[in-house]
Amino acid sequence: MEQQTLTRVKEIKLLVLDVDGVLTDGGLYYGTDGEILKKFHVHDGAGIKALLKAGIQVAVISSRHTPAVDIRMDELGVSNVLQGAQNKLDSLNSLVEHLGIKLNAVACIGDDVADIPMMRCVGLAVAVANARQQVKKCAHYSTSAKGGHGAVREICDLLLVAR
Repeated sequence: MEQQTLTRVKEIKLLVLDVDGVLTDGGLYYGTDGEILKKFHVHDGAGIKALLKAGIQVAVISSRHTPAVDIRMDELGVSNVLQGAQNKLDSLNSLVEHLGIKLNAVACIGDDVADIPMMRCVGLAVAVANARQQVKKCAHYSTSAKGGHGAVREICDLLLVAR
């Protein structure tokens, strides 16, 4: 890892996560009654819990609203869950203002073009391994794991080791 990226990692106080393609594999699973189901990786959850225990805040900003996300984030103790965000950057700006955190102390993990505006303004922009090429180009760091397959845990571990 480049020294400049390592310096960025050490400043992080808030990790912001997209859902589809980051916390999940990006697939949408539909139940017979039309309910949208999502598959979360247990390693990502353990990493999120470890971050929270270490005093690093975690938030979710997603353009889609799915009850399964609320349930999973509640299980993990993530209280900053912003679903149905039509403008993710506006949601991020409101969140950091509310939390009293500067954007350079925020890490953001994304996978698709809707995440780029947030990624361009944070201290550490991360793309998952299977992110769109445009997303990788604006990232400071790319994970070796794919979204929904431990990419979030990879960044959680990185943030914890840097402390």
